[in-house]
Amino acid sequence: MNRIIAARGRGRVILDLKADSPSDEEILKLLIGPTGNLRAPTVLKGRTLLVGFNEGAYREAFKPGGAP
Repeated sequence: MNRIIAARGRGRVILDLKADSPSDEEILKLLIGPTGNLRAPTVLKGRTLLVGFNEGAYREAFKPGGAP
């Protein structure tokens, strides 16, 4: 996986795992919800992980030629 795109409220957080080198704690904050479970929906599209729902992120990822 090269990138994580996580929905946060009406916005989104984008982590480039190659360039940013986030800590495990930062990644877990994006992946795990308040109940302690993996946030839903979670989709792996190519080398991008989409976490939570953000319409713009899904449109970008699933358009022809979109984010890998």
